[in-house]
Amino acid sequence: MAQVFHRSLNSISRFGIVGGAILAAGVALGLAAAYRSSLVTQVNISRAQPVPFSHKHHVNGLGLDCRYCHTSVESSPFAGIPPTQICMNCHSQIWSDSPMLEPVRKSFRTGEPLHWTRINDVPDFVYFNHSIHVHKGIGCETCHGRVDRMPLTWKANPLYMKWCLACHRAPEEYVRPREEVFTMGWKPAEDQDLLGARLVKEYHIQKLTHCSVCHR
Repeated sequence: MAQVFHRSLNSISRFGIVGGAILAAGVALGLAAAYRSSLVTQVNISRAQPVPFSHKHHVNGLGLDCRYCHTSVESSPFAGIPPTQICMNCHSQIWSDSPMLEPVRKSFRTGEPLHWTRINDVPDFVYFNHSIHVHKGIGCETCHGRVDRMPLTWKANPLYMKWCLACHRAPEEYVRPREEVFTMGWKPAEDQDLLGARLVKEYHIQKLTHCSVCHR
């Protein structure tokens, strides 16, 4: 029986199979890299706000405590967006005529809240409680980064499930004394392993990794 296909098609078929597998692997690696890139995670990217609020100036320069603006962080699931009144406590006296702060003054005059762009956010199917983490000794900078160095606020961590689970699986590596939760740049005075082990026991921290902890 005469050969139907030319023998060269064997090589072409092998090349096509190998090339297709390499192409598929390359596409998969590219998508994985894109998923972790700042283009998707928004990590280290400043976002426009109605007023260019500087944490660096207010926290590092003026020494404001996180709780002065984020009033509900110790008692509520949400840290709280500061109302205009909190801004005006100072800015009715300081920089009261600054053009940059006109949106704040307008908000105060009209009662219309400022519409801030949220930087650190999790999907609607994820439950996160600020007060629990504060109570258990997890510092603000653990999740939000060194906001005292941010002229404009950016996202410091991707907040992916894998990232959250790293802390839930080994809380002793991240926990700090409760009185240092709001301290930027805090460093343990003793070995973190020893301190963490002690605080995990003292604060009754459990290694919660069950799906229902965050997905409710």
